[in-house]
Amino acid sequence: MNQPIKSLKEAPSIGPSKIAKPPSRRRLVLTSILALLIVAGVVWWSRQGTAPQQGGGGRNAAPMTIVPEVVGKGDIGINLNALGTVTSLATVTIRTQISGYLMQVDFKEGDEVRKGDLLAQIDSRPYEAALAQAKGQLARDEAMLKGAQVDLARYQGLAAQNAVPHQTLDTQIALVAQNQGTVEADRATVKSAEVNLQYCRIVSPLDGRVGLRLVDQGNYVTPGDANGLVVITQLKPISVLFPVPEDNLQAISKRIRAGAVLPAAAYDRSAATKIADGALQTFDSQIDPTTGTIKLRAQFSNEDEALYPNQFVNVRLLLDTHKDVTTISTAGIQRGVPGTFVYLVNADNTVSVRPVKLGVTDGDRVEVISGLAPGDRIVIDGADKLRDGAKINVRSETDPAKAPDADKSGGKKRRSENGQKQ
Repeated sequence: MNQPIKSLKEAPSIGPSKIAKPPSRRRLVLTSILALLIVAGVVWWSRQGTAPQQGGGGRNAAPMTIVPEVVGKGDIGINLNALGTVTSLATVTIRTQISGYLMQVDFKEGDEVRKGDLLAQIDSRPYEAALAQAKGQLARDEAMLKGAQVDLARYQGLAAQNAVPHQTLDTQIALVAQNQGTVEADRATVKSAEVNLQYCRIVSPLDGRVGLRLVDQGNYVTPGDANGLVVITQLKPISVLFPVPEDNLQAISKRIRAGAVLPAAAYDRSAATKIADGALQTFDSQIDPTTGTIKLRAQFSNEDEALYPNQFVNVRLLLDTHKDVTTISTAGIQRGVPGTFVYLVNADNTVSVRPVKLGVTDGDRVEVISGLAPGDRIVIDGADKLRDGAKINVRSETDPAKAPDADKSGGKKRRSENGQKQ
């Protein structure tokens, strides 16, 4: 019944290669990592396939909200911008021409004075005495001249009758000439004394603004005083000196030779507020070799005294004007693979890429040489995620959705309504 158990020696032998080994842990880890990488690749590939539609470039993407602008036509200027310094056309330091005590000061600091107005007076008594002395000397010498002339007439009559020697006549002629020279010298002395007496009254040599008083009344002043009495600066009109690159010299010179008046405007430091309007007067006679620029002078009437000497201003010089050209806002200009282009708004509420060739720029307006026509509509806001053929919703700058108190849901609803109306 029961079979006898065979001995171990009689049992069949099992080789080492036929025994099953458990899988190694390293192989399991590598297999898991490979599986995760494959899953991640599939997820990334699926997201890349849907990215264009989410970015607004696909035909089936949600419409993007944009702000359009109608391409216009008008004038655009060619301007040169530079930093200038306000410079007075005349600055005079008032000094005395004679020595004496300053008896009276007839101006107030900061006054506007006219040419010929009295500024100060110097003690005139010494000069009045010198004038009286010179006039007395002149009267005495004129009397001596008349006496010599009478003697000369008498000697001439006697010489004609050979009553006096010719030597006496010649001596008298010389004496008359000597007295005439003395009289002329006396007249010059009188004239000099009169001028010195006039110098006792110091008057303004020009129209301008009086600065701070440099000498007080009662001081003894002399022509050698270095500081003078006061400084008068002309403010109306006034000029602005500013440098421009030497490359612009030929165009400026050509316009001036043609008789053109080049308008110049002065702006504040931020270049946002216009201070005054003027015109270019001339340019320097040589170019600065260290900077490669040439200085220009523009003159301003400065009736409101908005410009002040040594003030720094931004100058905008209108060199020329391109009239009746196609212009757009610089906000609509895009740059990329097609070069310089704009997004053109189509009638079916889509946009298309339109390459354009630009001309000169004036502020926030730029000239369009080719690529657009007046009446076209371009995108000036919201072009960040647009692509060729993308659908759009058109809104204006005054869209209520831009109001600060509009909530998100209401804003979306209104933008949607605007898009349907467009």
